[in-house]
Amino acid sequence: MSETDWNQRYVDGDTPWDKGDAAPGLNDWLVGNDMDPDSRILVPGCGCGHDAHAWARAGFETTGVDLSELALNQAGENYEAIPGLAFFPGNFLEDEPQEPYDLIFEHTLYCAIDPARRDEYAKAVTRWLKPGGHFLAIHFIFPLTKEGPPFGASREEIIDRFSDRFDLIEEWEPRNFEGREREERMFYWKRK
Repeated sequence: MSETDWNQRYVDGDTPWDKGDAAPGLNDWLVGNDMDPDSRILVPGCGCGHDAHAWARAGFETTGVDLSELALNQAGENYEAIPGLAFFPGNFLEDEPQEPYDLIFEHTLYCAIDPARRDEYAKAVTRWLKPGGHFLAIHFIFPLTKEGPPFGASREEIIDRFSDRFDLIEEWEPRNFEGREREERMFYWKRK
């Protein structure tokens, strides 16, 4: 399976995952969270920065990382004036963080990578996250097919993939964008 050229997808305007706003489930979660306001947030695979913007708007120091230079340029143009928000090019699966984060937020990255690299993804979450840090994720829950991205996953796979490194605090079906009804599940984990 060939790797997706994410920058080319943005050049071509082939970005059906970009809805122009933060994930509704994230917006809902941010209203009622009890996180330390000094928490540092990482949004890997941030794309045009909508989810990272939601975190920064809620008052958290937030970093968005993506492989696509074009997406990062758009994120910077849209959200450059927001205090505490920065965007950087990077490969979440392969890079080393300068300093681990308090929370990682995932939405549409896990489903975008080759399923053969999902163990690398789980290790990357651990590498980028402080011990005791949190991992908040919105995963697509539908059957895994050979065609993608997006590549599906089952609830059981998600639980199996992360439970050796994390304790599951809560899971639920979030409010979502139209057309994604019953396709998304939100998981809130704490690193062991």
